[in-house]
Amino acid sequence: MRYKKQAMIVAPQPEPTEAGADVLREGGNAVDAGIACALVQGVVDPLMCGIAGFGSCGIYMPGKKFHGYIDAHAPAPLASRPDMWANLIESEARDGYGFILKGRVNDIGYKSICAPANLRMYYEAHKEHGSLPWSRIVEPAIAWAENGWTVRPHVHYWWSDDGAFGRAPNFERTGFTPAARALYCRPDGTPKRVGDTVVNRDYGQTLRAIAKGGADALYAGEIAQAIAEDMKKNEALLSLEDLKAWKPTHNAPLWGDYRGYKVSSNQPPGGGVMLIEMLNILENFDLGGMEHNSAEYLRIVSEAMKRATIDKDAHVGDPKFVNVPVDQLTSKAYAKDMADEIKRGVKAEVPRFNSGAISKDTTHISVLDRDGNCFTMTHSLGMPSGVVTPGLGFMYNGCMGVFDPRPGRAGSIAPGKARFSSVVPSILFKGGKPHLIIGAPGATQIAMGVLHVILNALDFDMTMVEAVSAPRFSATSDTIDISNRIQFRVERELKGQGYPVVRSPYGFGFAAVHAIRVHDDGLDGGADPGHDGVVIAV
Repeated sequence: MRYKKQAMIVAPQPEPTEAGADVLREGGNAVDAGIACALVQGVVDPLMCGIAGFGSCGIYMPGKKFHGYIDAHAPAPLASRPDMWANLIESEARDGYGFILKGRVNDIGYKSICAPANLRMYYEAHKEHGSLPWSRIVEPAIAWAENGWTVRPHVHYWWSDDGAFGRAPNFERTGFTPAARALYCRPDGTPKRVGDTVVNRDYGQTLRAIAKGGADALYAGEIAQAIAEDMKKNEALLSLEDLKAWKPTHNAPLWGDYRGYKVSSNQPPGGGVMLIEMLNILENFDLGGMEHNSAEYLRIVSEAMKRATIDKDAHVGDPKFVNVPVDQLTSKAYAKDMADEIKRGVKAEVPRFNSGAISKDTTHISVLDRDGNCFTMTHSLGMPSGVVTPGLGFMYNGCMGVFDPRPGRAGSIAPGKARFSSVVPSILFKGGKPHLIIGAPGATQIAMGVLHVILNALDFDMTMVEAVSAPRFSATSDTIDISNRIQFRVERELKGQGYPVVRSPYGFGFAAVHAIRVHDDGLDGGADPGHDGVVIAV
């Protein structure tokens, strides 16, 4: 469906999307709407994202001639050391999303927490590019926290997740600390269910302080002291020094192009380099001439995914600590060499310590306003730590879980170092104007999901609803993972070629892509049906 409107917002939850749409209706711009939406997401999807998480946002404002990214990749605490967990390794996640350690110290609890990064990103994005008062932007989140919200189907599904391969189940995260249990669990200790209400007055008070004092309310003063005292009491790595030291990074876009479209994405340690590398490889194939989701299509796209994963694991980390060969990884010549291998039937092999789990605790926002300003942000808690400080009401990230506990690698632990993240908020341009505003939650599967929807839209000319709804697959190891709506004959054919194939019982999966497509005669939006999201045109 094409909307004869000038503005649009798409996100995985209805309450935040409407909050952002209200801001657009009041004359706020895309950044105002996106940040208002993000703050409400932290209330109504509290294990997915929040002010103590991490993220990356892309901002395009043609009237100001501005186009850039603000990256808030949560750094390891200053007290961390490269070898501190090297003797605790039990396994590596099959999809490459972190390591399973003895005692799960990196996965759940106080030692899993990196510096809370998101709030400074939200605040700086609004301060530099917003138009409405900051207090107005925080207002909807305060209302949802204090008045309460109702648990939706996807929230209940996520809170009830059992975990896998040694990962902490999410029902342990909802009840890990007394403050979290009081908010998110029933009296018997099980997570609240669909239709239950969550009221978070502590967080309402925290947000009121943020509305008044900006980001400094969290990183200095009474809230910072409360965080520091709770961390010290529970032997966390995080300290007051980490809060004081944290600042987001302002970057120029990482550019690529695909079949005449200019692709703007985020710099390392974000997932833009993976997305552009995969698009460069696939540009060497006539994908549109193939049967969509045929065995040959899956083989070619999966091999591109595998090669980008190998390069990510080997080379992509925090550029402050690692020399990332971005020019090589995003070069057309390098991509052509890999495409030639795929054409010859060469199978890439993805090294893994052994096997593990997939995590999906992230969310996204895509916004276009009536002046052509674009905002795309993916933000997350990583694996949620389960920790809520008494009296503050928000959960901290668990970003230590994705560092490589083996020293000397691109993803190894170091004080103040951020780890790779697949978050890839992106904007594609056609004829110098925005054509596709896109991003997704989905852990390591984010870049893969965004890739799928770009291919669906550009190579197969699907509407955005069709593009985000089509069955997906992923290959971040030697195995090709497929959703349950991929045809069984395709699975049989791939297995006949020697590929390990794992069928998910779920029909939707491998990220949850939310996107806006701009046409000459209107706007076309898609909210991934695997979540509870909506498209609102204004």
